[in-house]
This record gives sequence, C-alpha cells and structure tokens, in this order.
Amino acid sequence: MIKEARKKLNNVFGYETFRPLQEDVITQVLNKEDALVIMPTGGGKSLCYQIPALLFDGLTIVVSPLISLMKDQVEQLRQFNIPAIYLNSSLTPEQYQDNVARLKRGEVKMLYLAPETLLMPQTRELLSNQQVDLFTIDEAHCISEWGHDFRPEYRQLNEVRSDFPDATCLALTATATPRVRQDIKDILELDDSETFLASFDRKNLFLKVADKDNPVEQTLDFLYTRKKQSGIIYCFSRKQVEELYVELKKEGHSVKPYHAGLSKKVRARNQELFIRDDISIIVATIAFGMGIDKPNVRFVMHYDMPKNIESYYQQIGRAGRDGLRSDCLLLYSRSDKQKIQYFINQKEGQEKKVAEKHLKDLMKFLETDECRRKPLMKYFGETYPNDECGMCDNCLSVDAEVEDLTVQSQKFLSCIARTDQKFGAYHIADVLRGSKAKKVIENGHDQLSTYDIGNEWAKEQWILLGRMLVRQNYLSRDEKHGSLQFTEQAKAVLNGQENVFGVLDRTDTVIGDEAIDRTSSDVENNYDRDLFEQLRERRKEMADQQGIPPYVIFPDTTLMEMAYYFPRDKEDLLAIYGVGSVKQKKYGKDFLKMIRTYCDENEVESRRKSLKKKKKKSSGETFEQMGEAFNEGQSIDHLAEEHGVKQVTVIKHLKTYLEEGNDLRTEGIAAASSLSVRKRDEVMEVMDDVGARMLRIVYNKLDKSVGYSELRVMQLYYMAQNKK
Repeated sequence: MIKEARKKLNNVFGYETFRPLQEDVITQVLNKEDALVIMPTGGGKSLCYQIPALLFDGLTIVVSPLISLMKDQVEQLRQFNIPAIYLNSSLTPEQYQDNVARLKRGEVKMLYLAPETLLMPQTRELLSNQQVDLFTIDEAHCISEWGHDFRPEYRQLNEVRSDFPDATCLALTATATPRVRQDIKDILELDDSETFLASFDRKNLFLKVADKDNPVEQTLDFLYTRKKQSGIIYCFSRKQVEELYVELKKEGHSVKPYHAGLSKKVRARNQELFIRDDISIIVATIAFGMGIDKPNVRFVMHYDMPKNIESYYQQIGRAGRDGLRSDCLLLYSRSDKQKIQYFINQKEGQEKKVAEKHLKDLMKFLETDECRRKPLMKYFGETYPNDECGMCDNCLSVDAEVEDLTVQSQKFLSCIARTDQKFGAYHIADVLRGSKAKKVIENGHDQLSTYDIGNEWAKEQWILLGRMLVRQNYLSRDEKHGSLQFTEQAKAVLNGQENVFGVLDRTDTVIGDEAIDRTSSDVENNYDRDLFEQLRERRKEMADQQGIPPYVIFPDTTLMEMAYYFPRDKEDLLAIYGVGSVKQKKYGKDFLKMIRTYCDENEVESRRKSLKKKKKKSSGETFEQMGEAFNEGQSIDHLAEEHGVKQVTVIKHLKTYLEEGNDLRTEGIAAASSLSVRKRDEVMEVMDDVGARMLRIVYNKLDKSVGYSELRVMQLYYMAQNKK
C-alpha cells in the first residue's frame, strides 16, 4: 500500500518525496498499528493521517481542539477534492444537519470534531453505524496535565476509542517533553505502540533574544526591514496589545489586534483578515494562533516573555511552515520575569511546582551564551548534535568583535563589593555615573570611592555589562531582590588574575540577511520578484472569489518555483512543488497563461531542462559547489564575494563538504588566516590537546587571545589536515 501512498502524495498533493518520518508513520498506520507521533510544527503531521484516510475504505475521525484549525484543514482538503467535513458550533443548524446527512450516506472520508462534540451521546450514536478505520488525535499534548494546553476532555478520549475497536489510533503533537509523551501513552493505552520522534529542530527559524530597551522603537526597527511580510507579535496583556497596535497603526503598518477582551466576532474577523493576507501583522496575546496553519508567516516576535518553553516553541512554530527562512525575536527583561513570577505565586501545590519548573527552564534558554538550539532541544529530550547552528544570535555573536572589558568589569565588581552585594545593576550604574538619585544619597553611596568613576559609559552600557557578567558566570542574581552577588570567578577578575572578554551590545534587533547566508535553496535566492508579485496578486483574486485563504490555492513556495523555473506547459507545471493533478486542472491554465505572457514580454527563457530533472536545490548542493570551486583554486575570500556572503558562511559550507567525506586543500585554508605561523601552531597544539569540535573550550584555553572568526578558520584547517 505504500506505493499507493506515494502516488497520492504526488498526484493529489503535488509533492515528490515524503518528509522525514512521514513514510514510516504512514506505513505503520496502513498496517493497522497504533502510533504516537511527535513532529515539529511545519513537519508535515497532517499528511500522516490524510493519505491513509484516502486509502482506507472507511471513515477517518480527527479530534482537533480548535474550530479554526478544523475549518482551515477542511478548506484545504476540499481544494484537493477530498470529501471532508467538520461538526462544531460554528455551523448553522441547516449546515450541521447537511453534514450529518452526508456522513450517513457514506459520502465523507474525513470527519473533524472537537473532543467535547465527540463525547456527546448523540455524536457517539451517530458514529456507531460508521466503519471507522482511523481514529486520529491531533494536539495530543492536551491530554497531559504536564502539557501547556491541558484539556480535561482529552483525558476521556480513551473511553470513546473503545467505540471503534477495529480502528487504528494515531496520536500526534508538535510539543511534548518525555514526561508528556509518557502521559499520552499511558492515558491512551499505547504502551506497546511505536513512537515516532522527529527532530525538534526547525532549521529555517532564526532565533534571537534581545535585551528589552525601548521596546516600541525596537519593534519599529524590526518591522522596518520586513515591509509587506506577514508576522505575529505576542504581548503579555490585552492592554499591551492595544497600546502597541495603536503605535504600529500610527506608523502606517497593516495591523490588527487580537485578545480575549475583543468580541468573538471581532476576533474572528481580525484572524480571517490575517489568514487571507488582507493585513500583514497581528498583535496578540497567547490566545491567538493555535488554529493558524498559514504557511507564509515570516516572523514571530515576543514583545514580552512567554510563560514557558513549550508556549514559546509552539508560538515560534507558526513562522516558516513553508520551510523558508523566518525570524523569531524575543525581547527580554527581568521585569517580565517578575510579572510571570507574580502569577506563579498565586498558584498552589502541584500547579505551582510545574509552573516554577517551566520558568526555570525558560530562563536557562533566555540567558544562555551557547547555541540556543541546545537548551531548547534538551528541554524536549533531544541532544542537538552540532556545536553551532548558524541560525541563532549566540552562534552569530561569536563572529562579532570580542572586546576586552576587564577595566569596566573591575569597576563594576568593585562597586558591588562596596555596596555589600545588596543592589542590582541599575543602582550600581547610578553610583558609577555619579547620580544624585535619592536612593544613592540616602545610602551614602555618593561617599564611596567608586562613585562617579564610570562616566565614560552611558547607564545602559553598565546595565548591559551587568547582564553579560551574569551570563558569563562572574555574578549571580538573587531571584527575590535582584541584587548582584559574586561567584568565585569574580574574585579572580578583581585580583587582576583573569581578564573579561565579551560582546556587550545585544540590543540590535534587526536581524539582517547580510549576517549570514541562511537561505536554503537557489530558488529562494533567485526567483523573479516581479513575476512572483503578479502571481501573488492573481492568487489573492482567486482566493477572494472563493472565500478561502490564498495559501489554500498555492503556498508561496509553489509561486517561488513558478517564478524561478517559468513552466510553459502542463508537464512543466506538474513538476512544480505543490502542484498535483487536482490543482493543475483547477488553476493550471490561469497561471500558465500569466507565466507565458510574462516570459514573452520580458524575453525570459524557461529553465525547462532543469525543470524536467528538477530536484529542490538544498544547502547541500551549495556546499558541494563551494568545495569543488575551492579545491580548483578559488580562495575563501573570492567565494565569499562571488556568493555575496561573509567568510564565515564559506567556512561553514567547506566544513560540511569535509564532513561529507571529501578532501580540502589545506594551503588554501591557511591563506585565509591572518594569524602568525607561531600563533597558528599554538592553536593547533591546543586543538591536539582538547579537540577541535568545541571552539568555546579552545577559546578559553588560549586565554581568549584568538577571536572566534580566526578559530573557525583554524578548526577547518585542523580537520582538513587530520583527515589526510
């Protein structure tokens, strides 16, 4: 049956190959065996039950927690001519009865229900006469009290499951810690069933945490480089949503608010405007987004801290579902942490214990200096296999100029010592800058030897230094009062035995494309922008005529391929990602006509040869191109200039080329280093001693005397030399 599944994948959905684990899960389901599937948002969970639903004779039930999610999925399935319905309170009595009648006549392959609807006696009676082949539980983490979206009704689903003894049970979720996974298996009695665990790494998401400093300005700066892009901004409170919405509207942004204080009608309308590309930005509380399957969300910004890592992961998961590069920015301040702590303190018992643990894990993620994917994936029980991801602020910050901050650190630490380690960074900054603030004078801190010795820096810089010293473990922060206290490491700095190096300014919130080449394909880099915009406009017209979201017709990735390959006939169009036979018949004529006209008017040649043997170009092909060109004699600097990227990107591609089993010429690598031969030998000796994989260890072993950009070159040199 898996051959039939592959045919459905290609003919109906327009995809050439399955994503990781999809084929394994579908095989399991087609063999009538239960399964638990943990797959990240955007990983393709839906196809794991939609394809079997097409191949089974009977009905597939999908339990889903949100009306908007059901509606969205059913709209998409109808575009593929798949008979799917939902039963929920959004239907009029006439529509509800019509769907029930279709179900009774056997005209339906897929039925979407909320758990509350499924538990109703009349629903169970209705389904008792149906042949149910597949019982699917989406968002299965709602079963667990340890999950972030616990729904008591979900815990009763096992009782209903006994109504369908011959049905395969498939439970799916994107966010489940090991503890939640075990909870799901216990409650649904899936103990002997297979668990399919995909990686939690969403490679196309750029993760950044920035110190919150004038957040409205930071937001405006962030949006300035993202004109016309679709995005979500999350705020802690309704009041904050409204205030930010007003500010953004005033600046001319296409934006709407979303929170529980708005009427149900207004919320639904604003969500619909966003889904249908009538507005670009939604400013929302966490109430927004669980039912959103919009693939072209290009950014998710957290104006305030989320409550826990699961919420954060689920919310950033709304970005980049189409696999294209998307940005996730979180503005962080200690006052946000105190707000969350305040609400935790109102809880009791087990609920409080769970919330405290969630906050502690979140703080580890926010305050880490290592690759952000490491603590994020560790939380979900997965070990990130690489030293660095190249797609988070920490991995990129090591390429910035590392400053020697020893003198300022000694001033800061001395001031903490003279104020008896009882005050926070703001007060220390005031003392160092000679402030006449009431608190400074009342405590007699204007009489200290450290008073007014720090005027070379603004107050904000001293505060940033305080945060950096906490991150680097020179200081700890008292959780209750916020006072800064010494660690053993701090004494070595004060005594002049250790220097402090670091990147002070983490407040830049504009994540520029120039920082690193992070796009995943030649298509994404080089599609024709003008044609793409014309195709988008036509797609929007068609969607509005049908009353559906534009992405239901074709996602942006499909339009990008059309604007790259310029298909000229039906055969060419069927080779495009996301164009199956059903959609080709529905929309092919219109889009082909536009593409032909555009090509004729602009004298554009179709890439027909590459289209007929089309494979999606991945970063893998980029590393092969660079590796081969490098071995043929091109320098690293030349490759960086030719591809329009930084040297660090070329180094990363060459490293991948090497790790794939290829050789690299070492003399070309050495030429990229500006270190003296003596210093290069010193680095090589350290790498012999501690290994070359963990650059942070090498950096510290060299007393921070060699910057990370040079260490990357030497790491590649070391790996290339030791391969031979």
